[in-house]
Amino acid sequence: MDRLDESPGESSAAKLLSHPGVQRFPSSRLDLFTLRDFLPGEQCAQLVDLIETSHRPSTIADYNGDDAFRTSSTCDLSPEHPVVAELAAALSRLSGIGLAHAEPLQGQRYEVGQEFKAHTDYFEPGSPDYDRYCAVPGQRTWTFMLYLNDVQAGGATRFRVIDKLIQPEAGKLVAWNNRRPDGSPNAATLHHAMKVRKGFKYVITQWYRERTWG
Repeated sequence: MDRLDESPGESSAAKLLSHPGVQRFPSSRLDLFTLRDFLPGEQCAQLVDLIETSHRPSTIADYNGDDAFRTSSTCDLSPEHPVVAELAAALSRLSGIGLAHAEPLQGQRYEVGQEFKAHTDYFEPGSPDYDRYCAVPGQRTWTFMLYLNDVQAGGATRFRVIDKLIQPEAGKLVAWNNRRPDGSPNAATLHHAMKVRKGFKYVITQWYRERTWG
């Protein structure tokens, strides 16, 4: 039996690359994938509208004393909304990860000058936030990030360790495994949501967990 059938909380390179259009960045440091035109423009626009109606200042886990570390806004998206439910289901089909392992989808909004400095998505083992946020669902495993619009200038995502710069394009999906092959957190996933220079940037993020969510 295929490993993914045995573990509904896991994805793999083989699973992702089985979908047409998925590309893998050639690196031995981390598993990083992109897929253009994952979501149609109409659905992207609907999600932008949802983010605009209820965004709030973003926060970070393990506060480091830098008040300018993350300056975007965040929107918790209701799974009851049809376009949100459709996106969550589409990401689950692509990743092979069961919806029970998915955090609620989250939207991010960036204005000119806003950014999220270089960070990783996993919780640092041994930290208070790790104990608080990972006790039940476990560590974050995979990140799936979707750009909702073409940014007029700036707003790229930079993976510093592998020197990879990904430009935002409406409907483009970026996915990566937050772990090394042995399951430990992979510091090479360090990434920077760079400053928007002109216009706005809208993003949807889906994080998956080791165990079922909630």
